[in-house]
Amino acid sequence: MKLTTVTNISVDGVMQGLGGAEEDRGNGFERGGWALPLFDGETETFLGRIFQRADAFLFGRRTYEIFAGSWGTGSWGTNQGDNPIGRALNGRPKYVASTTLTDPRWAHTTVLDGDPSAAVGELKAGQRGELQMHGSGELVRRLLDDRLIDEIVLLVYPVIVGQGTRLFPENGPDAALELVDSQTFPNGITTQTYRPHGRPEYAA
Repeated sequence: MKLTTVTNISVDGVMQGLGGAEEDRGNGFERGGWALPLFDGETETFLGRIFQRADAFLFGRRTYEIFAGSWGTGSWGTNQGDNPIGRALNGRPKYVASTTLTDPRWAHTTVLDGDPSAAVGELKAGQRGELQMHGSGELVRRLLDDRLIDEIVLLVYPVIVGQGTRLFPENGPDAALELVDSQTFPNGITTQTYRPHGRPEYAA
């Protein structure tokens, strides 16, 4: 199974609280909702196509709860009808890496309560298709370090947030990336699709 990560980030790499002021106030974050003013129909269509190609979804605990509240158990998501994102999320298997979640209420959810890298490795080896991970920065960093991620899709918004959780930490593993696709939308959002390509080369 191919593992693809999909992340909305600002130019300075922030991925926290993109959807709204109250979405994620962890660590005193006060600048939520920075992505929605730039999110337009073309971006939504692009994301809809990405969601539709997924055979299953993988989340960390925090992102799972945000998505479940928006798309699954919450009234907004269940009333979206033919929205391609909601249709994919509600109809396909979902896996959440968590040692504390015991009673997921979102249908078609399986909790991976052991070592996440081992569990994801088994999923990749035992199934075909595309396993998609949205958000879930801590899990992305863990799986990238363990070389389990096959493709990275970044949607980069033309804004500097200035605070908040970054996708990649200040100190972490390094990785070379091969660019396989890129697009630019009229609202200034750009997309880049990368494949991890070993370690970077460094000049002497």
